[in-house]
Amino acid sequence: MIAVTAALIGFFAFVIMRVTTPQMTTLFTDLSVEDSSSIIKDLERQGIQFEIRNEGSIIMVPKDKVTRLRMKLAEGGLPKGGGVGYEVFDKSDALGTTSFVQNINHLRALEGELARTIRAIDRIQAARVHLVLPERPLFAREAPEPSASIVVRVRGSLEAQQIRAIRHLVASAVNGLKPQRVSIVDEAGQLLADGAATDPEQAVGDERRIAFEKRMRKQVEDIVSSVVGSGRARVQLSADFDFNKVTQTSDKFDPEGRVLRSSQTREEQSMTADNNGQVTVNNELPGNQQNNGVAAKDQSKKTEETNNYEISRTTKTEVTEAGRVNRISVAVLVDGIYSKNDKGELAYQDRTKEQLDRIAALVRSAIGFDQKRGDQVEVVNLRFADAPSTAPIGEPSGFLGMLQFTKDDVMYFVELGVMMLLGLVVLFLVIRPLVKRILASDEVAAAISGVLAGPAASEETAAAAPALLPSGAASAIDVATIQGQVHAQSVHRVGELAERNPNETVAIIRQWLTEPAK
Repeated sequence: MIAVTAALIGFFAFVIMRVTTPQMTTLFTDLSVEDSSSIIKDLERQGIQFEIRNEGSIIMVPKDKVTRLRMKLAEGGLPKGGGVGYEVFDKSDALGTTSFVQNINHLRALEGELARTIRAIDRIQAARVHLVLPERPLFAREAPEPSASIVVRVRGSLEAQQIRAIRHLVASAVNGLKPQRVSIVDEAGQLLADGAATDPEQAVGDERRIAFEKRMRKQVEDIVSSVVGSGRARVQLSADFDFNKVTQTSDKFDPEGRVLRSSQTREEQSMTADNNGQVTVNNELPGNQQNNGVAAKDQSKKTEETNNYEISRTTKTEVTEAGRVNRISVAVLVDGIYSKNDKGELAYQDRTKEQLDRIAALVRSAIGFDQKRGDQVEVVNLRFADAPSTAPIGEPSGFLGMLQFTKDDVMYFVELGVMMLLGLVVLFLVIRPLVKRILASDEVAAAISGVLAGPAASEETAAAAPALLPSGAASAIDVATIQGQVHAQSVHRVGELAERNPNETVAIIRQWLTEPAK
């Protein structure tokens, strides 16, 4: 009994300590040695329980305090991210510092702030920035251009748009730095972006084409999957883009439409007289020619009219921007129909031509099919290599959907359930049998004493009973008489107990029935 009691006390003490222990969760991950030591010192000063994992790069704290601790540490500038930012100027003495040291500190601060900003981008775990800001030599006409190199540690892979965003981010933060002068390398030594002066328009064009193909592929796959089922369709889309910018000007004349612009009329008149060929001073005088009375021999008149018309003219200028779609090609592969046969197995069946034509019509409408442009759409029905999986489990809705348990919460509830199950096992398999034996022994002793001291027993029976037990020498008749009286009184007492406590009696009888025979 002492050993069982000690084991029970130890077990329940372990259960209570395990249940009352606060659930630990992650405070920060991927910490540097400097940040980890600073955070641990702050937690020890506040007297908060913590755990260190993965050689100090991960710090665990109680779940109910993680939000408050993050805000408290952020107020103190922790974690710093393993680099130095503009806080390098907070404790520096500017009075005794040379300009060279100030320039070095400014470069360090700029590199640290850029590294922190780059780490804020999704998929980037760590980043380090190196800037080269050359000074302009004296008496030099051209200043050397600055450059930058960035080393990043990523989760998975970066997209082209993210790499371009990092280059423009760094170039915008440094005076005189061009995006083409920024080199990016990942932790595996793979060159993501070189520092050569590449054509930015070509890079933008490729990104635009990739984004267009991705968007159209998703649209086609969504509309086809809604018909054939999720995961039972494969779509490949290729778009041919024309990135040439074309400017075209055309003039059109309308001969039927004319407008009078100007009109000019000119008249000329001449007359010749006969003077017999004599030339005298009197004939040349101005007044003598009219007085001669000689009739004119020759007279002429000339009229000229000039009209200028404007012809109707239309000038049209067309500018075709870069990024025009020349052609779209779509290939759609759909799976057949699966149904259960008489044996309960999945049987494959090809789709009909009518169904494929309807799917092709949906695809044409989704991509904006243009036959003049040369677009192509092919829908083929073939059996996939992998059989369809079982019906997907829907997301919990209603009350279960509102709970939204996390993995940590589920593990915590599982742990509590295991502890409660162990406690119930110990209670029913260890404590209950012990208590049952103790109570059973007490009830038997009380029943025997009550039967022997009952009012119906005679004095001879009370005197003969103790004598019969040790000696056993009484006659068979006396023993039978005494046993009959005892049995009668016991049955009478049991009947009274059963009448007073019918529920307990039924429970005892059921327990007897369920106990195995010995």
